[in-house]
Amino acid sequence: MAHSQRLTGIFTPNLVPLDSRGEINEAELRRYVDWLIERGVHGLYPNGSTGEFTRFTVDERRRIIEIVADQTRGRVPILAGAAEANVRETIRACEHYHSLGVRAVAIVAPFYFKLSPASVYAYFAEIGRNTPIDVTLYNIPLFASPIDVPTVQKLSDNFEKIVAIKDSSGDIPHMIRMIKAVRPNRPDFSFLTGWDAALMPLLLIGCDGGTNATSGVVPEITRKLYDLTLAGRLDEARQVQYDLVTLFDTMIYSAEFPEGFREAVNLRGFNMGVGRQPLSPEQKTDIASLSKTLQCLLAEQGFTDQPIGGCPVSKSPPVDRGEIEAIVQNVLAELKQRGLA
Repeated sequence: MAHSQRLTGIFTPNLVPLDSRGEINEAELRRYVDWLIERGVHGLYPNGSTGEFTRFTVDERRRIIEIVADQTRGRVPILAGAAEANVRETIRACEHYHSLGVRAVAIVAPFYFKLSPASVYAYFAEIGRNTPIDVTLYNIPLFASPIDVPTVQKLSDNFEKIVAIKDSSGDIPHMIRMIKAVRPNRPDFSFLTGWDAALMPLLLIGCDGGTNATSGVVPEITRKLYDLTLAGRLDEARQVQYDLVTLFDTMIYSAEFPEGFREAVNLRGFNMGVGRQPLSPEQKTDIASLSKTLQCLLAEQGFTDQPIGGCPVSKSPPVDRGEIEAIVQNVLAELKQRGLA
């Protein structure tokens, strides 16, 4: 029988701190988990894109969930990334995470091979028939075969263990179409967004929450945005959403994802270590300059005590939104030119 408690609120897709040898830094991961929970996130989402799940081995992915589950001790629900490269391994991951008391798993559509909607349905149907744990579909068309609306509707109708979808397209009309198609038959089904830049509008059109990478950096701001939006305090919520977009854009467009987020978490007082993806000397320089920008942004929000590089805390100039908008538009144009947007 499916679990009665719907997935709602902000689930943080946490990064994994690494030590000087590039191995999982367990002590720092446990400290990070406590910090996120203390600052009000509703749940944790290890082994997501932000957690760089493809850069770890199967055993390491399992170990990450074991550490997070052990440290959380049931204080908040865990949505565990369980996507493996094939359906048999994915079902094994579902079984293992179920044994750890995890609330649900998130499974990305098959990646590498571009599959038709019929194949995507068959993949998730196989999981739906065999999983002991509730499943969240994970739609991220940038990296994997898309999960279209008819497929979501059919899966939700046929498998009670499929209880939610996490959509990282940032496409608001697409989310509206999904909710409209699925909610009549499955009022218990949850809709989560993975796109921080549109969290407020997506909550307003009926989303239940989000898996937002910025909540791993400024859990206080992301939680505040969620609470203000649900309370109908829209003028205040809008201002917070604007500030969150500034931070999100700086982190996501100024460095290879998720290096900008890793750097920002360092500024909150953690030692996240060097990521497993090797960086060129130019990228390392870019990260150093990004760090200064982030430091100023975080200081403006009151989230750092000792700004580096002489960024003033109290009288910092307001962020030039026009300048940031221009940078973002340039990046998007460049992505479009390369066929990535």
